[in-house]
Amino acid sequence: MTIILTSVKLYSQNTYVFFGSFNWDKETEGIYVYELDTVRGKLSKVTSAKNILNPSFLTLSPNGKYLFACTESKTKNAGSVSSFEFSPKDRTLTFINIQKSGGENPVYLTAHQNAKWLVNGNYIEGSVSVYPVSEDGMIQPAVQNFQFSEGSINRDRQDRSHIHSTVFSPDFNYVFLPDLGADKIRAYQFEKENDKPLTTAEIPFTQAVLGSGPRHFTFHPNGKFAYCIEEMGGAVSVYSYENGKLTPVQRMFTHSEKFKEDFEGSDVHISPDGKFLYASNRGHENNIAIFSIQNDGKLKNVGYQPTKGKHPRTFAKDESGKFLIVTNVVSSDVFVFKRNAETGLLKKVGGRVKIRNVTSVQIRKY
Repeated sequence: MTIILTSVKLYSQNTYVFFGSFNWDKETEGIYVYELDTVRGKLSKVTSAKNILNPSFLTLSPNGKYLFACTESKTKNAGSVSSFEFSPKDRTLTFINIQKSGGENPVYLTAHQNAKWLVNGNYIEGSVSVYPVSEDGMIQPAVQNFQFSEGSINRDRQDRSHIHSTVFSPDFNYVFLPDLGADKIRAYQFEKENDKPLTTAEIPFTQAVLGSGPRHFTFHPNGKFAYCIEEMGGAVSVYSYENGKLTPVQRMFTHSEKFKEDFEGSDVHISPDGKFLYASNRGHENNIAIFSIQNDGKLKNVGYQPTKGKHPRTFAKDESGKFLIVTNVVSSDVFVFKRNAETGLLKKVGGRVKIRNVTSVQIRKY
């Protein structure tokens, strides 16, 4: 009898977690890379980067090779966007280049699925900048900058426009811009083959509730619904979506009934299976509100999960939906939560990871 031995090459994939922070000093670490143990939920530090000031928000290129950072300087004309190359093989993060953001306070950055464009939102000036990106991850000078000016009813917080996020539609043909200062969700058509891709959409904005302060925005995996968390209104607004048009469906408060004012909603994400929505509350609550999503897109409250720290500015889920990782900027710590796929509820796993003034998190499997 002849026995034939065949070799099977096994490819192991690792999950990496990227954190941005307010470091206030380029000599100290600003970006951190950790590896996530997808069995126990433990985080282990891999590498970090210095010589970048206040990389407060991060996003990854579609293939995960490049990491882009908003450098929120809060210094006039000093805001910028930066590019890094991440090598999972060598476990290194290497600086590529930097460009002016068109404002002092860039707060959100997103990449087009074709990897050729970045769109950045500047909070204080209420503007949006568009950058071409080279195949080697280098950010080119901005080719467009749109400036907005009008405010809304809260003169202390809404004296002028404040763009707080830049989010592509599921087909990447539109980009939506929640404007906290103007109580609008602005919309532009994105024509990726043009040298200047942003053009005014047929419906240029959707009016939000006055005084609500639209902040972050996300689409349901089915592409039929969109959700916007309000920083000032303490709610998530639900919209049906089709071809650049948002139609209001529901407005659901994210806070418990004992809180009546001083809301600080911050981030919003949906589980990969589309069954649950998670929204972070800062301020008095410091928790994640959990909602089940009905067939019509509406939300039903499931419960609340304390984030174990203060001021959960952002959070992220891994692509499997098994874990959710929260950044608490004021208490300078990170916690990993395991998600129950049936109930949507969260349970803390692993220990406290201390990262000074941590503000942003992205998760990617390589």
